[in-house]
Amino acid sequence: MTAHQQHQTTPPDPSPTRARTGTRAPTAAPGTGDAPVTSAVASASASPSAPVPVHAAASGAWTLGDVSVPRIGFGTMRLPQTGTALVPDAVPRDRDQALAVLRRAVELGVRHLDTAAFYFSPLRSANELINRALAPYDEDLVIATKVGPSRDAAGEWNEHAGPEGLRAQVEENLRQLGRDHLDLVNLRVLGTASVAERFGVLAELRRAGLIRHLGLSNVHPHQLAEARELAPVICVQNPYGLGMRPDQDELVRHCGEQGIAFVPFYALAGSAGERGRGGATEAPEVLRVARAHGITPVQLRLAWTLHRGPHVLAIPGTGDTAHLEANVAAGAVRLSEAELALLETVHHRAA
Repeated sequence: MTAHQQHQTTPPDPSPTRARTGTRAPTAAPGTGDAPVTSAVASASASPSAPVPVHAAASGAWTLGDVSVPRIGFGTMRLPQTGTALVPDAVPRDRDQALAVLRRAVELGVRHLDTAAFYFSPLRSANELINRALAPYDEDLVIATKVGPSRDAAGEWNEHAGPEGLRAQVEENLRQLGRDHLDLVNLRVLGTASVAERFGVLAELRRAGLIRHLGLSNVHPHQLAEARELAPVICVQNPYGLGMRPDQDELVRHCGEQGIAFVPFYALAGSAGERGRGGATEAPEVLRVARAHGITPVQLRLAWTLHRGPHVLAIPGTGDTAHLEANVAAGAVRLSEAELALLETVHHRAA
């Protein structure tokens, strides 16, 4: 039985539940029904009253390090600006809007946030927004950041950090987030060269208590094996999605076998990357399955991602609360084996 088949045959209970801020999101129980579970977006047409938002717990749970988190998380790259991210002339997002999105994510049960010190626009910083919106932090909230890349004050990219630069970036994240330790730090990798020296620096900072857990981003299998010789790796963040990088399938399976979370980035944007998916044309198969469930193609892509294995965590980002609720609701969608087989043809068509 494959990892995604195992996930499909034991789906969590999709019943919407609410958790108070400050409490651990409930772990979903195994479901029993055969009918597909759709989102609040779909249920809106069935009732004249406003739909009850779906809780993140509907996506199931994974223990990330030492904390159980719903498999639907939130990526903050798009929060500091509207439009294209990580560019010098980005248009800053309204501050109150950004803060409201973060607070709503936690209200919906999201307990895994992805951020970085280089996520900023001329007037906004993702880390500063997180600090302002959510500090003091709940004990069950995992904030994952990444180091390696950096941008100067004008927003231009610097060279990837060496050992000393990595220490400075960890300290910068600690300062911006207002913390005495970082829950999870992912080392972003460029190319296929050894990661031993740079990952070794982070392993030292972990032993010193500044970092609790380590992960890797944009990594190759041999680099993952090398890093695991130095310290435990709990997370791999690589570009992956429906129709994007099917060559990553084997690494996704390998991570599942090793108990390592696989966290795709650009799972929705695909090759558009920082620009976002926008008006990208969808495959007819994607549209057909989405219509069958009464959901959007974006929600279907998120649902497909979660069906790749119980260890696969999604971190879709947005600066809009309605989009946030729709993204979280995608965690309640159940796809049949026939639908997964149809979407597999779309996935490998890109190869």
